[in-house]
Amino acid sequence: MDEIFQVVMEERAGVPVVRAAGEVDVSTAPMLRDCLAELPAGSPRVVVDLSDVTFLDSTGLGVLVAGQKRVRAAEGSEGASLDLVVTRPQILKVLEVTGLTSIFSIYSNLDEALGS
Repeated sequence: MDEIFQVVMEERAGVPVVRAAGEVDVSTAPMLRDCLAELPAGSPRVVVDLSDVTFLDSTGLGVLVAGQKRVRAAEGSEGASLDLVVTRPQILKVLEVTGLTSIFSIYSNLDEALGS
């Protein structure tokens, strides 16, 4: 049985938070990409909560990298960032192996991410 993918956007403490759940792969990554594209332009900080993501492939990684570039490229957004909440070791391992831990700030829970 296929796992259902969900992605929602909310605002917490004035920070846009995108929560994803399920497998982020070639068939679901476009939903994450579309959600990130709907973020208000010039948001100085975005948090993507991957706590409930069970699988992340190269397509999903590409969406996250593109999201980071979009946030950083927005006019007047010097110091802007797209930060990640990662709780599953297998997701963290994918980020470490691909070297992406150097371009994302990674937090172990949403409260920690919002408090930084």
